[in-house]
Amino acid sequence: MSTRRQPVLGILGGGQLARMLALAAAPLGVNTLVVDNAADACAGQVAPLLVADWTDYEALAAFAAKVDVVTFDFENVPAETAHWLAERVTVSPAPRALAIAQDRLAEKTLFRECGLNTPAFEAVDTREGLDRALALIGAPAILKTRRLGYDGKGQFRLMSIHDADAAWHALGAQAAAHGLILEAFVPFERELSVIAVRGRDGDFRTWPLTRNWHTDGVLSLSLAPAAQIEALQQRATGLARTLAERLDYVGVFALELFVKDGELLGNEMAPRVHNSGHWTIEGALTSQFENHVRAVLGMPLGDTAARGVAAMFNWIGELPPAAPVLAAVDAHWHDYGKQSRPGRKVGHATLCAASAAQLAPRLREVAAALQRSDQAEPAWRELS
Repeated sequence: MSTRRQPVLGILGGGQLARMLALAAAPLGVNTLVVDNAADACAGQVAPLLVADWTDYEALAAFAAKVDVVTFDFENVPAETAHWLAERVTVSPAPRALAIAQDRLAEKTLFRECGLNTPAFEAVDTREGLDRALALIGAPAILKTRRLGYDGKGQFRLMSIHDADAAWHALGAQAAAHGLILEAFVPFERELSVIAVRGRDGDFRTWPLTRNWHTDGVLSLSLAPAAQIEALQQRATGLARTLAERLDYVGVFALELFVKDGELLGNEMAPRVHNSGHWTIEGALTSQFENHVRAVLGMPLGDTAARGVAAMFNWIGELPPAAPVLAAVDAHWHDYGKQSRPGRKVGHATLCAASAAQLAPRLREVAAALQRSDQAEPAWRELS
C-alpha cells in the first residue's frame, strides 16, 4: 500500500504571519517548516522550527532539502539568502520581488513604470544631497531609510527645511550602508490597501479594498470592504495586476495606497501576506493565508469575495482582555503567543456582520467594553 506524501511549505521568518500560514496550510494537507534566528519565534508553537541565521548556508541547505517551496514571513529576509535558496528549491514569490520591495527607491520607481503615481521622491546619499532634495521637493517631507524600515521605523518627518540637520543626525549614519530617500508629505484623505493573489498559472484575484488607520506608523484598525470604493476598486485591481505580471509574481501581496483628490498614490508594496488582510480569515470566502498557500504550491485559487463587512483591531504592545470579544456575536480573537513589549504586534480581533448597519453597534459595544473606543471610532463613524 503506497503512502501519499504531503507537500511541505518552507517559511523564512517565524512571526505571526508564518504562524497563520501554518494554520491555513494544515487543512489543505500541507506541512510547514519554519526558519527563524530566534528560538522563541511564535510560529514555532504551531509548526516545526529550525533555528538558524540567514547566512548559515549549511542549515539552509538542509532546510531546502526538506521542503517543496519556500516563501516569506517578512520582507527583511536578505535577498542574497532568497537567491541562494532559489538555486536549490522553488522560491515564491521570486527573489526579485523581495529585492525590489526591500528598496524604497526601486519600489517607487517600479510603481511609476507600472502607471501608479507616487508622492515626489529623491534619493539622498549625503548631507548636501538632502539639501538638494529638499530644494526640489520642499517641506513638509519624510526622510526614510531605503532599506530595513517598516511600521514607521527608519523615518524622520521634516516640517521645514530647518529640520534637515536633525533629520540627518537621526538617519544620516545609515546613508552609506543602505541609502536614504526623501518623500513629499501627502495630506491624504484615506489610506487603503489592496490585497492581491496571483497563482502559478497567472490566475489573479483581489479582495475588496481595505480602509486602514495607523497610530505611530503601525496599523491600528482596518475596515473591509472600505466605504465608497466603487470608483477606486477597478483602478486598484488593475494596478496590482500590472505589478504582479511585471514581477511574474506568485503568491499574496499587499499594495498600500493613499487617496488624494480621488487619485490613488502608491505608498509601499509588501511581498507577503499582510496585516491589513487579517480580516480575510473570518471575513472572506478564502483567507489571504489559505490563498497564499494555494498559490505558491500551484493549487487553484479560492474565491476572494467578502462575506459581509469586517473590522479588525490590531493589538500592539499588550493584549486587552479577550472576554468582551469572545462574548460578542461573530467576533474572533487571535493571540499570537508573544510576550508583551512596547510596539510589538501581539494579536488581533475581527468583528464581522452581514452589513455596516449590523457591524456598527457591535463594534462600538465591544470597543467600549475593551476601553478602546478611541481606536474604534474612525471605523464606527465610517460605518454609521
